[in-house]
Amino acid sequence: MLGAAIARALAEAGAYVLVTDVAPERAAAVALELRGAGLDTDSAALDALNLEFLHSFAEPRGRVDILVNAVGGNRPAATTSPEQKFFDLPQAALENVLGLNLFGGAILPCQAFGRAMAKSPTGGVILNISSMNAFRPLTRIPAYSAAKAAVSNFTQWLATHMAQEYNPHIRVNALAPGFFLTEQNRYLLIDAATGELTARAKSILAHTPAGRFGMPGDLAGAAVWLCSDAAAFVTGVVLP
Repeated sequence: MLGAAIARALAEAGAYVLVTDVAPERAAAVALELRGAGLDTDSAALDALNLEFLHSFAEPRGRVDILVNAVGGNRPAATTSPEQKFFDLPQAALENVLGLNLFGGAILPCQAFGRAMAKSPTGGVILNISSMNAFRPLTRIPAYSAAKAAVSNFTQWLATHMAQEYNPHIRVNALAPGFFLTEQNRYLLIDAATGELTARAKSILAHTPAGRFGMPGDLAGAAVWLCSDAAAFVTGVVLP
């Protein structure tokens, strides 16, 4: 959902956008909606956790100006609760969340698509998706918070590495969204039986100045700015 909003924002700003997803029907649905709005988009299947596939996908495409890494999410099996203590969280579930957000959501796509940017005289822009959890870990989601903290750290490391080792015109930044109601966190924020906000959600909104959850479109301006020449001197930033 957040990735689709960023794709729309970049397309509306004039970019040709290739929407990818491990589920090709999801990518195709987003691209179809954007094309219906007259935007220049296409879609493809892409497994962000398969480095060999990523390389084989990226190499024939040549120049890539912008890479947005929007893969991520949490899992109920990696979430503590009165019924599931931290001591009992399955290792496989923790590794899944860490791998999805850090490797699939940042490191592996940067390896594959960053190579083309390193060869291009004009460089490129990489935009990762961190989280406000990286600044202030939340209760119940230890693997997700740890992974997003790692994404922020990796963003800062890669910004320096790419600029010093390859091309100073390569910029690497990240967005750190606050609370956005998505299908991946709905189980934490909405009571499935009543459809009402959970106690956790009410506490979150009580500490949110706007008094509401973020909307996908709220990411648009920040994403376009970080990916455009307007932010040409901005790199290594994790923007709340």
